[in-house]
Amino acid sequence: MNSILLIAAGGGLGAVARWWLASLVASPRGAFPLGIFLVNVSGCFLFGLLHGMCQARGSEWKLALLTGLLGGYTTFSTFGWDTFDLIRQDRVALAALNAVLSVVAGVLAVWAGVVLSGRGAGE
Repeated sequence: MNSILLIAAGGGLGAVARWWLASLVASPRGAFPLGIFLVNVSGCFLFGLLHGMCQARGSEWKLALLTGLLGGYTTFSTFGWDTFDLIRQDRVALAALNAVLSVVAGVLAVWAGVVLSGRGAGE
């Protein structure tokens, strides 16, 4: 139960931080989504930084900061970590496959969800 509370507390803070930064740097519809881009890149940086710092501090810190805080802030940081870790293991082809498939499948999944909602992809 303690783990769930750590993740929930961190996730709530991360979600509010994402909303705040994305709102601060909001882009008009159809423009480059700079706010979310900054959230994703800063989340990846923080994941790398905090992952290293949490190694010596135990799993509670990893749960609160990586799974909770950064999971609420942006799950893109975990995608960045997983891809980086594959590269670090000299599995560059798998890293590239992960990057391409994740982006393409993610966009297609959004499209499918919009179509299935009945709202049309053009709205």
